[in-house]
Amino acid sequence: MAAALRRSFDSLSVPNYRRYFGGQIVSLSGNWMQTVAEIWLILSLTGSGLAVGATTALQFLPILLIGAWGGALADRFPKRRLLMLTQTAMMVPPLVLFALTLAGAVMPWMVFALVFVRGTMIAIDNPARQAFVFEMVGPDRIVNAVSLNSVVVHSARVAGPALAGILIATAGVAPCFGLNALSFLVMLRALGGLRGDQLSPSRRPDRGEGGAIDAVRHVRATPALAFPLLLMALVGTLGLNFHVVLPLLASLTFEGGPTSYAILVSAMGAGSVIGALVTGARGQSGIGVIAVSALAFGILALAAAIMPSLATEIPVLALLGAAAVTFAAAINSTLQLLVTPEMRGRVMALYTVVFLGSTPIGGPLAGWISETYDPRYSLALAAFAGLLAAATAFWVRARRPTVA
Repeated sequence: MAAALRRSFDSLSVPNYRRYFGGQIVSLSGNWMQTVAEIWLILSLTGSGLAVGATTALQFLPILLIGAWGGALADRFPKRRLLMLTQTAMMVPPLVLFALTLAGAVMPWMVFALVFVRGTMIAIDNPARQAFVFEMVGPDRIVNAVSLNSVVVHSARVAGPALAGILIATAGVAPCFGLNALSFLVMLRALGGLRGDQLSPSRRPDRGEGGAIDAVRHVRATPALAFPLLLMALVGTLGLNFHVVLPLLASLTFEGGPTSYAILVSAMGAGSVIGALVTGARGQSGIGVIAVSALAFGILALAAAIMPSLATEIPVLALLGAAAVTFAAAINSTLQLLVTPEMRGRVMALYTVVFLGSTPIGGPLAGWISETYDPRYSLALAAFAGLLAAATAFWVRARRPTVA
C-alpha cells in the first residue's frame, strides 16, 4: 500500500510540479465553487432546466469555437507566460458577478454574458495548461502527472461544491464569486515561483507552421491519435454532462436543494479522486485501459439512472466518477505520449475541444431531456455512449493492433 501511494504521487518529487500542483488545488476549487454558484443562480432566476444547459453550453462554447486556436498559441508562445496572462484575466468575470449579486442587480443575460467571457479565457488557458505539464515532468512521469492533475480537478470538485453549498445556503451566491477571484492570486504566485532552468520547453514551430489546421491534418493522418479523440468526442458529447444533469437530478428527481446538489457533486468528485490515484499508481495508458474504463462508465451510468433514492445514488456516482476520470486520463496520457513535442499544444487543444467543447451540444440536449422527461434519461444516454465507446475500442483493439 505504501509503495502504491508513493507511485501515485511520484510527480510531486519534481519541485516545479509540486508548486504548480498546490496552486492548482486552490484555483480549481474556486473555479468549481463558481461553477456551482453560476448554475444555482441561473436556476434560481429562471427555474428552467434548459437555461441550466445553456449556461453550461456558454461556458464551453468558446472552446468549441477557438479552442484549436488556443492550442496554436500554446505552441507559439512560452506556456508559463501565457498561463500567467490568462489567470490574471480570469479574475475579472467573478469580480463582476460578485459586485452584481451583492448589489441585487444580477439578471439572467448578465450571467450568460459573463459565463461566455470566462469560457473564452478558459479556451486559451486550457490547452497551455494541458501541454505545460509535460514540460515540467517529462515523458517518464507524464501518465502519473496527468492522473495527479485529475486528482487536483476532482479534489477541487469535492471541496469547491461542498464549500459552495454551505455558502449558498447560509450567505447566498455572492461570496462564491468573491472567493474564486481571490483564488487566482494563489495560482499566479505558484506560476511566478517556478524555476525556469528546470523546465523543458518544447521546440516552437517555425514561421509558417503552428496553425490549427496542421494539427487536424496530423491527427487525421495518425490513427493512434484520431481514434482516442473520436471516442472522447462521443462520450464527451453524450455522457459527460454532469454539470447539467446533477443539479436537475437533485432538484427534480430527488426534490432536494443546494445541499443535495453539493452532496451529489462531491460524491462523484470523491470517486474521481480515488480513480485518479489508482490510475496514477498503475501508470498505464493505451486502448486497453480506454476500453475497460469506457465499459465501466457505461455500466455505472446505467446503474445511476435506476437508483431509487439519494442515498443509493451517492455510492454509484462515486464509482461513476472513478470510471469517468480513468477514461479521460487514459486518453489524455495516450495522446501526450504519442504526439510530437512541437504539436503537443495543438493536439491537446483538440482533446480539450472534444472533451469540453462538446458541452455546448450535449449540455442543452441533456437539459432538455432532463426537463422534458427525467434526468434519469440523460444518465441512460450517458450509459449508451460509454457502452458504444467500449464496444468500438474492444473491436479496434482486436482487429487493428497498430491503432491499439
